[in-house]
Amino acid sequence: MVKPTIFEQNDRGIYLSDLLELRYNLRSKYALDSVKIGIIIMNICVTGGAGFIGSHLVDRLIQEGHRVLVIDNLSSGVREFINPKAEFMELDIRDASILEVFQQFKPDYVFHEAAQTVVSESMVNPTEDCDINLMGLLNLLQASVKVGVKKFLMPSSAAVYGDLEEMPLTENMIGIPRSCYGLTKSTTEGYLRIYEESFGLPYICYRYSNVYGPRQGNGGEGGVISIFCERVAKGEGITIFGDGEQTRDFVYVDDVVEANLLGLGNDVTGIINVSTETGISVNALIDTLETIAGVHVARDYKDARIGDIKHSLLSTEKARNVLGYAPKWNLSQGLEKTYDYVKQNR
Repeated sequence: MVKPTIFEQNDRGIYLSDLLELRYNLRSKYALDSVKIGIIIMNICVTGGAGFIGSHLVDRLIQEGHRVLVIDNLSSGVREFINPKAEFMELDIRDASILEVFQQFKPDYVFHEAAQTVVSESMVNPTEDCDINLMGLLNLLQASVKVGVKKFLMPSSAAVYGDLEEMPLTENMIGIPRSCYGLTKSTTEGYLRIYEESFGLPYICYRYSNVYGPRQGNGGEGGVISIFCERVAKGEGITIFGDGEQTRDFVYVDDVVEANLLGLGNDVTGIINVSTETGISVNALIDTLETIAGVHVARDYKDARIGDIKHSLLSTEKARNVLGYAPKWNLSQGLEKTYDYVKQNR
């Protein structure tokens, strides 16, 4: 059997078993350092750590002094996004060797950010959406239970609510998903609850609103901002599906990362919304982008897409009360930083 490979910052492949031998030689030094500076160093696994949200999360965990293993198959992730201080394994979350990896790395916490996140793609290929988002999840949950992970943290989505009329949306509302993606995320929440009740695996499932920021691709629920910024930077017009009056609650990636870190080292479990609790229409979003870029943007309106919801606004009351979460970025600040990133990297 071929051993799985870790890729370090210099892209030199070494066997995970060899790396773990080094770990035990170095652990005493780390322990002494942690005592000196009062930091508890934890082993944390981040799936999808080469992706948009995952890479930002890894950066912050490394900054906090933790040992981080990134698992990503690079199907949509970018190798260059991986923090050079993180350990990296190129592996699909559905692979049976996940258990072996967990047994050797011994993660204290798992952040599961790997997923199929494109709503429209879930309607075209629901089988693939289900396979990645559910079978991949179950593979990770089984491995987490067997190695005694302290808490399993991952995103759900505002898509689980569907088109409920009452706003803002709270965690106790029963949603009616309108897309296969929303349905798999809703099912995800059920699996997490059962694994906590039946197998003792604590979890937090964050219902993200529309996340945006640097490094985002053109997919995912918040990808509209990345797409708009890219087109404006190129001097191109923007295509809008629907009348543009659909509203979304956009949350900057740094605020999402902060919410995730607030879930560590406590007994908080369950489903928690992460948003800014501030809605804006697509038309108003483009108006704001025009102001930041200092240009006029041509708009081309098309028919609404199947599975898209009309309005979404998430309550942050629970996140504030149980985690002390408070978003720091307003849309203008985050949009300006995102647009600058797109201009510099296009």
